[in-house]
Amino acid sequence: MVKGPGWPQARAGQAVGLLGGSFDPPHAGHANLTREALRRFGLDRVWWLVSPGNPLKRQGPAPMADRIAAARSLISHPKVTITDLEARLGTRYTAQTLDHLSALYPGVRFVWLMGADNLATIHLWDNWHRIMESVPVGILARPGRRISARTSPAASIYREARLPPSAARLLPRATAPAWCFVNIPMRADSSTALREGGQWPRPGAPDLRRLPGAG
Repeated sequence: MVKGPGWPQARAGQAVGLLGGSFDPPHAGHANLTREALRRFGLDRVWWLVSPGNPLKRQGPAPMADRIAAARSLISHPKVTITDLEARLGTRYTAQTLDHLSALYPGVRFVWLMGADNLATIHLWDNWHRIMESVPVGILARPGRRISARTSPAASIYREARLPPSAARLLPRATAPAWCFVNIPMRADSSTALREGGQWPRPGAPDLRRLPGAG
């Protein structure tokens, strides 16, 4: 078990869900997905991995300190930890992060969590096969991407590794490759919409939340 300030704690045998992303900004949809993942997959913990930046996005996110502070103000749950693990580890890609965490936390049963929209595009990620084959993957349906996710290259290639929703709680103890797609109550929250609506500043742009009359 890793010890020290800033490092989340987990014991061998525990099931820990990993929810990665830029969280630029975090919103109620992230919190809803997290609570559903805890319940549906029988997880002991969920760690939010607030990334330094998304390699698939041209524009960098808001400062990490702002995103972590916003995440911590959004969700307060005894089983949820907001982390800067990727910055601490110096990793940019999910496959690298999973390699490091598996070495640092031997015996912990990690589950990679993501929305259905990410299943539809995971084949574009660096070393995506290694992600699917290193830890079980829990997919939670988000608005508008159910069909594209279920017909995606990843879903097709790993179709034999799919667990039915009725077996969702068995996912943390399944041997990778293993994945499970579950439907959850739908929310239309979007980080993009929040940025474009001026509710979250873009890097280098004036902070509309602090302008006179912004409320």
